[in-house]
Amino acid sequence: MDVSLMITCLGDSIRPQAGVATVHLLRRLGLTVHFPEQQTCCGQPFYNSGYLAGARDLAKHTIQTFAGERLVVTPSGSCAAMVKLEYPHLFHNDPEWHSRADDLASRTFEFSDFLVNRLGVTDVGAKFQGKVAYHYACHLRGLGLKTEAETLIRNVAGAELVPLNKQDQCCGFGGSFAVRYSEISSAMVGDKVECINATGADVLVSTDTGCLMNIGGALHREKSPIKQMHLAELLDLR
Repeated sequence: MDVSLMITCLGDSIRPQAGVATVHLLRRLGLTVHFPEQQTCCGQPFYNSGYLAGARDLAKHTIQTFAGERLVVTPSGSCAAMVKLEYPHLFHNDPEWHSRADDLASRTFEFSDFLVNRLGVTDVGAKFQGKVAYHYACHLRGLGLKTEAETLIRNVAGAELVPLNKQDQCCGFGGSFAVRYSEISSAMVGDKVECINATGADVLVSTDTGCLMNIGGALHREKSPIKQMHLAELLDLR
């Protein structure tokens, strides 16, 4: 099977190792991974800030970049949600682009969704000795994803998935939300970090680079020993 990788802006600039791990894992599962070099931002920052014209421009570019029949895999529930949920909405008055948006939406999968629900894979042969806490990223809820990531973590040899209080509570990042409402965002991530530190975990795992960046910054400021890892990075360990 051939698939295209949608790396996302934060993945490209902040956590490229998550993208590399995604490619390693998909190749190990026998897939051929393509990387359309023309890809840019999916347009979510514009969309969330109310700049719909700019969001449509970027959405059109993304739709054209990933045109064809290949399935698209992205290690980001945030960007997957933008493509799957918001692209069709952006073009509700434009039949041609609405149809194209629907097509890309139907072919786009968040990483854990692709593994568990599309490929039927729950054990990738990963190994990790230690305690793992899992932060449930908000956009997975919009995608209807619930236990996929936890299922994959539980099948990592040697890993102990430890309970995280307020697991599905937002970390406060929310893209431009963290910039526009910095004090609220700081309070939210502070609450999240308090819960994470209480787990005694060796590593915090999540499915979105934005969450990991925000939580990781707060953990670093508190000099917490808990490391952060994208789900793909954990599953790439052998």
